[in-house]
Amino acid sequence: MELGIVLLIMGMVSLAVSVSFDALVPRERLNTSVRELADVLRRARSESVSRNAEYFVEYDMVEHRYRMITPLSVDGLPWIEGVDHEDLRYATNWEPLRPGVEFDSVTLAGTIYSEELVRVRFDPLGSASDHIIQLSQPRYEVAFTLEVLPLTGLIRFHEGIYARDYPTDLDFN
Repeated sequence: MELGIVLLIMGMVSLAVSVSFDALVPRERLNTSVRELADVLRRARSESVSRNAEYFVEYDMVEHRYRMITPLSVDGLPWIEGVDHEDLRYATNWEPLRPGVEFDSVTLAGTIYSEELVRVRFDPLGSASDHIIQLSQPRYEVAFTLEVLPLTGLIRFHEGIYARDYPTDLDFN
């Protein structure tokens, strides 16, 4: 009898722990995806500056993955625009977002992309394409935004959905 009660209590405790753990994991999946993507963006900027060459990050909005594209060809020599075919350019493996995490959109220079490949540039001076990446977990209704500043290539983090207010002519009167 006592053994049955002990097993019942242990079962209830393990159920409570698994339910609360499942509630914590989704948020961590989004946070991990944000950190991993930010690391790739920082690495692209750093490599671009240190090697004095343009690097790119490409977002696949449909498959919810991303990769870095280098200025090298697959044989390790410099890739030459206009001479070498784009397929010969070396790119890292596609990195998928964590399960349940999706790209909502990438806003590149004011244009919103949500269902195509988007390529952004990092140049040797440290600047980058002006873009904002919005990630979400639709099942848990949480979102996060990464903002890449164009002049410095630095990254800002925003909880939720963030949209930059661009200046208008009225701002200068």
